[in-house]
Amino acid sequence: MKIAVDGPAGAGKSTISKILAKKLGINYLDTGAMYRAATYKTIKESIDPENEEAVVKAVENSDIYFKDNEIYLDGENVKIQIRSPQVNRLVSVISKIDEIRKIMVAKQKKISESSDVIMDGRDIGTVVMPDADYKFYLDASIEIRAKRRFEEMDDKSAMMSFESLKKEIAKRDEEDKNRKTGPLKVAEDAVVIDTSGLEIDQVVELMAKKIKGE
Repeated sequence: MKIAVDGPAGAGKSTISKILAKKLGINYLDTGAMYRAATYKTIKESIDPENEEAVVKAVENSDIYFKDNEIYLDGENVKIQIRSPQVNRLVSVISKIDEIRKIMVAKQKKISESSDVIMDGRDIGTVVMPDADYKFYLDASIEIRAKRRFEEMDDKSAMMSFESLKKEIAKRDEEDKNRKTGPLKVAEDAVVIDTSGLEIDQVVELMAKKIKGE
């Protein structure tokens, strides 16, 4: 079984997909975390994000993988580091590089071919798994999405203001929708769910019922 979950930053994709995967007893892959890990690698090695050749070389020589549903970079658990303000600011720059997307999509496709999986990101139903059995597009207002991102950040002292965060998310939306390779868009056969006024469990239940044909 292949389940694709797409949507903008802060729509609840990762949290909801993780719970749904556990409920269905299948593997979960957070593709956004992979791009964040790649971004963190460039920051860690002080690579100019505009130097695409250097960025691609660094990512090619990186080991990005999941273990127990948590993201690892070169053997280090980086689940906290990839949510930093620095990563937030740069991830859209790194993820729009064509070669980076090709590297990540190849990794994601390989995983989807070897097991039942629920995968979330921005181009899963359109590029990574266009043949997915079920496709969902989760959305929410910028206000709600910014609030969620604000609450999930561990290092509050290093964080920007709430208004700045909203502007950053709006900017990220624009970049994701207009990038050349794998832009953010709703797959024609996707079920669209606005999560703004819903609890996590309610969204999971809606998706589970759709999958069960209820």
